[in-house]
Amino acid sequence: MSRKQQLHRPGPQPGPPGDDTGCTVLHVDMDAFFVSVELLEHPELRGRPVVVGGAGPRGVVSAASYEARAFGVHSAMPMSRARRLCPQAVVLPPRHDRYAAASAGVMEIFRSITPLVEPLALDEAFLDVAGARRRLGRPAEIGRMIREQVHEQQGITCSVGVASTKFVAKLASTRCKPDGLLVVPADGVVDFLHPLPVAALWGVGERTEESLLRLGLRTVGDLARTPVDTLRREVGEAVGRHLHDLAWGRDPRPVTASVPDKSIGAEETFDHDIADPEAIRRELLRLSDRVGARLRGSGQAGRTVAVKLRRPDFTTLTRARTLADATDVAREIYATACALYEASGLQGAPLRLVGVRVENLVPAGTTPRQLALGEPEVGWRQAEAAMDLAARRFGAGAVRPAALVRADRESDARHGREAEDEV
Repeated sequence: MSRKQQLHRPGPQPGPPGDDTGCTVLHVDMDAFFVSVELLEHPELRGRPVVVGGAGPRGVVSAASYEARAFGVHSAMPMSRARRLCPQAVVLPPRHDRYAAASAGVMEIFRSITPLVEPLALDEAFLDVAGARRRLGRPAEIGRMIREQVHEQQGITCSVGVASTKFVAKLASTRCKPDGLLVVPADGVVDFLHPLPVAALWGVGERTEESLLRLGLRTVGDLARTPVDTLRREVGEAVGRHLHDLAWGRDPRPVTASVPDKSIGAEETFDHDIADPEAIRRELLRLSDRVGARLRGSGQAGRTVAVKLRRPDFTTLTRARTLADATDVAREIYATACALYEASGLQGAPLRLVGVRVENLVPAGTTPRQLALGEPEVGWRQAEAAMDLAARRFGAGAVRPAALVRADRESDARHGREAEDEV
């Protein structure tokens, strides 16, 4: 069994919840989130191994169903290896707009419980429910309510860990997957932690695990009983103390409400290196469109546009330009990204990856914008806002820049696929 499988294998499904006195920290984690969202539109695939990710030679697994995980497939694995491990798997391309919409709905449920929500990713978050007990009941009852509401409102399942600290709550949600709830009583933390493998501790990567195994430390309990000075000599001052504290269940970090994004971006790794400047510009348009939509969806705008250009030898060039006014308009982001690409000296050079990012974010509408001479008062921003509405109603890609539709049609024709109608 691989290290990743050991850390994420389902634990026993719990019976009646344990004593949740003092256990006001919840970790809620969606089960196989990307796959679960896809199965809402593909119910015929339930029970089959399903993988979400890029299907090309450089594709990577974004998510795998539990049926696919039984074959050893996991996220961040090269798709080529996933196909070898599970050739019968159904591979679906990622649709990030769908996942973002489902995530927004899930986070809205969390924030209806408590304002103290700390998202870790689209599909998981910590909640501090101390202030919700009088209104909603004990932490375990709140965890059950969250699971019910997520299933009823979003059609997907989640697992909930209930504990006195963030670290233990996260471990608990992992151990009761999928679709479970596990309470680790405050006075039972040591009994819960000590049988686990040392790799379960935050901060133990493969190298640190190798160092600990050389000392004969295989379980959290082994590590807990090791003198701190020994750990410091082997893995370093800070890491040694950190791991020893975690091994005894000491984690004083509070749940912190989310802070705004510092930047919003998107990037694409090509299946094959691309040198054609027109193809690169089309990809910059596609990425700018995604970034603009995400900015508008989050109610933010940014003043700095940056591009990332990576060559086949993995050397990476990043260039940025600060605009006079903050923007959330994809057309403006695209024009700046193209100018940065043209000034990079890499026009005509083969690239394996391109990215677009907007930084220096501010709430949209808080900075006045001076219209240029002859510029209409209603323009690209209003058009793109209308595209957002169409996307929410009809799905991503319902309305796109014509250049992207034509490019996709040409690609479909080359690969013998039926092309979409242009809108």
